[in-house]
Amino acid sequence: MDTLIEVKNLTLKFKTDEGLITAVEDVSFSLNRGEVMGLVGESGSGKSVTAKSLMNLNAMNAVYSPESSITLHSAQEEIDVLSLKKPADLKVVRGGAISMIFQEPMASFAPSITIGKQMIEQLQLHSDMSKQKAREISIEMLDRVGISDPSRRVDQYAFELSGGMRQRAMIAMALSTKPRLLIADEPTTALDVTIQAQVLDLMKDLVKDFNMSIIFITHDLGVVAQTADKVSVMYLGRIIEEGSVRDVINSPKHPYTKGMLAALPRLDDLDSPLKPIPGDIPSPLERPSGCVFNTRCGEVLGDQCSADIPSFTSFGKSRRVACHLYKDGSGA
Repeated sequence: MDTLIEVKNLTLKFKTDEGLITAVEDVSFSLNRGEVMGLVGESGSGKSVTAKSLMNLNAMNAVYSPESSITLHSAQEEIDVLSLKKPADLKVVRGGAISMIFQEPMASFAPSITIGKQMIEQLQLHSDMSKQKAREISIEMLDRVGISDPSRRVDQYAFELSGGMRQRAMIAMALSTKPRLLIADEPTTALDVTIQAQVLDLMKDLVKDFNMSIIFITHDLGVVAQTADKVSVMYLGRIIEEGSVRDVINSPKHPYTKGMLAALPRLDDLDSPLKPIPGDIPSPLERPSGCVFNTRCGEVLGDQCSADIPSFTSFGKSRRVACHLYKDGSGA
């Protein structure tokens, strides 16, 4: 399979009144064309910041380390995303090759402008098509994502649509420029279970129809199990485990991944108590030394876990775990 985007040694800090705060640290991964990747972790793990880096979309106070590298591979050239500075250059990735669906569509759509007008403006921004042609494509995409009576809905405002329809309209807008990569940032969080299932099915169909890659950001491993080919588990800005969805969910190796799976309700035993991961994710201002998970881990190996950052141990071709339990290669 052809590589679409490649991230190497991504480290990102934000300038604040308290000094530089690390949000993402030494993150590396790659995504092939037509592949779906789940990026999983609790709130504050750095998932959204990592995804926004792919479009160079983080705030002006973001500082990338010199060794950070994000390369977008296209048929014509290789694009160094982090080197793009001018708005005209950034259009190549922002809404061009890459589109993003945000968590809450009401915050993404301008409330005083119709959905169609926003979709048309985006299409004209990224091409030289006429207003009429852009309108036709907008209606076609609204129809493609399952919105009934799209020729009428295109002239409505976001507040006139239900939560599920707003999310579908957001997906239609993201897809209208025919991106090669779609970033979906918790797109089903605010939806009820029935609509959530419909949106997930829709996204799986879109991957097949458009041969598009998707990065699915979520805290729900159940959602990832339904949609993704592979998964990367993040905690406090670091990737700590990655591999195929089947491998990671059926045989989790990192204590954090085990804890996340144990915290899921069991349908085969509804009386069993929930098992939350003890403690809370630390503030970036109080980032632990050594393994970032050592303050909540139940399998700490003495001072080693708080002193040394664990390196990755490989299990097969695509499975990696960053944990001192596997330092000698034997595993726990």
